[in-house]
Amino acid sequence: MLDIWAGDVAAVAAHALPWQRLGGCRVLVTGAGGFLGGYLVRSLLALHRLGKVDKPVQVVAMVRDAARARTRLADICGDPHLELLEWDLSRIAVPQIGPCHYVLHAASQASPRFYGSDPVGTLLPNAVGTAALLEALQTQSPDPRGFLFVSSSEVYGSVSGDASLPETHFGTLDPATVRACYAESKRLGETLCVAWSYQHKIPTFIVRPFHTYGPGLQADDGRVFADFVFNVLRNENIVMLSDGAARRAFCYASDAIAGFFTVLLKGESALPYNVANPAGELSVMQLAELMVGLYPEKQLMVERRAPPGSTSYLASSFSRLVPDVHRLAALGWTPTVTPAEGFRRMIEAYPA
Repeated sequence: MLDIWAGDVAAVAAHALPWQRLGGCRVLVTGAGGFLGGYLVRSLLALHRLGKVDKPVQVVAMVRDAARARTRLADICGDPHLELLEWDLSRIAVPQIGPCHYVLHAASQASPRFYGSDPVGTLLPNAVGTAALLEALQTQSPDPRGFLFVSSSEVYGSVSGDASLPETHFGTLDPATVRACYAESKRLGETLCVAWSYQHKIPTFIVRPFHTYGPGLQADDGRVFADFVFNVLRNENIVMLSDGAARRAFCYASDAIAGFFTVLLKGESALPYNVANPAGELSVMQLAELMVGLYPEKQLMVERRAPPGSTSYLASSFSRLVPDVHRLAALGWTPTVTPAEGFRRMIEAYPA
């Protein structure tokens, strides 16, 4: 996995961005022990080694469990420019983060398996956690340069039709449902960013990733693309619990992380940007067929089964969830990794 991560980080850094703006800065990354947060931390630490900045970036990795994070970040924990900060963003309190120049807020439970089992723990980091971090950056930093909020495609709600979604198109969302814990808190997080930008002049940047995948996702993630990857790794047939007709746009991690940095360094404050790969659109059935087709020697199959009677996984109502990314593309960003290449990289990153 370390070689795959290194290649992905190099691919991120290869983008023509004004990286020097991050040189010598102190950058807080929340959710640093998670999938996207881990990519952000590794990318920032690599910038000096890769010749993108004159002075190393000082990274403060905010994690909920430091012991667990040291395991997840074992390959970089010895870096002298990395500091671990243990804090639970579900707390209704403002953390002491010190004089940071940037905050990259990626702490969030993203899998629907948590929406039913831990809705409170899902919504608080996106809501009160975002407010606390914005307050911390405003009051503790003498030179706040940017706050990046990792939002979600879930903010769009139940849109009608199958057209690609621009950032200005919204559907309905029933707040009085358990599943709304994620989408509503992401919506509030975005509004908090806009409000702080407007009232306190903190530069805030909003990204809306869609279906992002890559090395670092856990076997118990619960999302269908992660389930399929670990089916293949365990030499198991892929089990379909639906008709497989739902269509999603799958974006590999290095493309998504490059998109995040593009918005942070070139985007407009308080304006949301879709981050996804429309060319990676597949139905769930097509994704399953792609997975088994990548390794014909395993002789795996796609099986259909009735869904279980009860589950904590609360499914989405979208039939097609594919973004319009013209706003981000106008900043010079283009995704390059195909689903076939990306899912092969992801699978081969894990031990056989």
